[in-house]
Amino acid sequence: MKRDEGAFAEPVLEAQRRQYETMGISGPVYAFGEKVLAALKDRFEEIDAVAEYNQLKVLGAMQEARVSEACLSGTTGYGYNDLGRETLERVYAHVFHTEDALVRPQITCGTHALALALMSNLRPGDELLSPVGKPYDTLEEVIGIRPSRGSLLEYGISYRQVDLLPDGSFDYPAIAQALGEKTRLVTIQRSKGYQTRPTLSVRRIGELIAFIRARRPDVICMVDNCYGEFVETLEPSDVGADMVVGSLIKNPGGGLAPIGGYLAGKKECIENAAFRLTSPGLGKEVGASLAALPSFYQGLFLAPVVTAGALKGAVFAANLYERLGFEVIPGGSQTRHDIIQAVRFGNPDMLIAFCQGIQAAAPVDSFVRPMPADMPGYDSQVIMAAGAFVSGSSIELSADGPVKPPYAVYFQGGLTWQHAKFGILKTLQNLVEKGLVKGDFS
Repeated sequence: MKRDEGAFAEPVLEAQRRQYETMGISGPVYAFGEKVLAALKDRFEEIDAVAEYNQLKVLGAMQEARVSEACLSGTTGYGYNDLGRETLERVYAHVFHTEDALVRPQITCGTHALALALMSNLRPGDELLSPVGKPYDTLEEVIGIRPSRGSLLEYGISYRQVDLLPDGSFDYPAIAQALGEKTRLVTIQRSKGYQTRPTLSVRRIGELIAFIRARRPDVICMVDNCYGEFVETLEPSDVGADMVVGSLIKNPGGGLAPIGGYLAGKKECIENAAFRLTSPGLGKEVGASLAALPSFYQGLFLAPVVTAGALKGAVFAANLYERLGFEVIPGGSQTRHDIIQAVRFGNPDMLIAFCQGIQAAAPVDSFVRPMPADMPGYDSQVIMAAGAFVSGSSIELSADGPVKPPYAVYFQGGLTWQHAKFGILKTLQNLVEKGLVKGDFS
């Protein structure tokens, strides 16, 4: 007997609405979310198309590198002849179209990966240049902008930056002037960090690198790729970057990697990083993979689809809060170049309420109430919400922000689109219940 699809669909949608209600989402908030969502069909189809392309790219890289069942077995001790580790690094090199890659559980986080890339490829007397303004807060102590033991500054490596112009474009004349004889490495941060500037597209990064190359072909161009992997069909390494660097508890780990970071790029740059990570003379030959390899491989395999879910959540959040009258970066209709969505509240209570809504939507520690606190590497109190399976994983549903003007929240992640949707509705519900957002959500 042929099933009546229309009759089947309606009860399911009604059951869905009731389930949201049992999870604390009121009728008006749910209806407002559905109204916003109805206009996003074409955007979501575009995101799915990019995910399909990148899924095939990752699959092709795994097949080309001849990943086998034996690659999933880890090593201990020195980690000599670790087939799985060496094959995984070939997979990353294939995915990013680079000469080599370093992918290790010994790289503890994104900041560590970036510090490793910088400290291994700069020498005393060299200068580091950022042509995109201030770097992410935790890099300030790595560089020595804020005094810290072991910083680049302590090793005689100077730093210079060129701020973006007010409209977010590159200040090319100032960049040309800043490229001095001592400039050895240019660092380009793709994502916005705790700023409200636009995230850089791969195309714009390519234009900037071409400008630098025309003036100083010997300079190393490194891209902080955190939060940007698999958002577009191209990566910065496809447009001239000598190194791309990121964290495995963000996009490329697919929510499964329990730790780790990666560097992909020119062979000399990666070898320098390997010698710094382990020891001169040892380099990539040591570093046991322990039991991390299955999650590294499977996480990378799932990463394009997981990233797509996070992107949908970011687009939904942008459109929902923009419709409520808040400034959102990027805007609801703008193209996406990373998974981070900023909402500028201008009010600390709203920032805190948003983060508490995200925490209440988590599968882990949903009962915990996040509050602002001092955090290492930051110059102000920060509130962080992340009830994650992997501690600190920002490819999982999470939100954070420094409790200082302009009181902007930075939302990212969601292992599934459905969870990201619920998290965003929960933030709005929390703001409504605290009397911070009012209206009929028309």
